Amino acid sequence: MGDRWQVTVDRGVCIGSGMCAATAPDHFRLDSARQSHPVNPETDAAEPVLAAAEGCQVEAIVLALTGSGEVVFPPREE
Repeated sequence: MGDRWQVTVDRGVCIGSGMCAATAPDHFRLDSARQSHPVNPETDAAEPVLAAAEGCQVEAIVLALTGSGEVVFPPREE
C-alpha cells in the first residue's frame, strides 16, 4: 500500500488562479469565491496532486502524510 496524503488549501493565501484545478482537475475545484478546495482531503499520493501543489504560485496547497502529519510539500526551509 502506498502513501496517503492529507491535502489542505490555505484559503487565506489562495489567490484563485485556478492552476491547481487545471493541473489536477480530479483533485481540486474552485468554489464560487474562486477559492481552491481539495476534492478529497485525503488521497493516495499522486503525481498530479504534487504537480498542482508545486505549481501553486503562493504555496497555498499543503500535502502531509496521513497519520504522521509529516509535510511532503512545501519543503521546509532550513
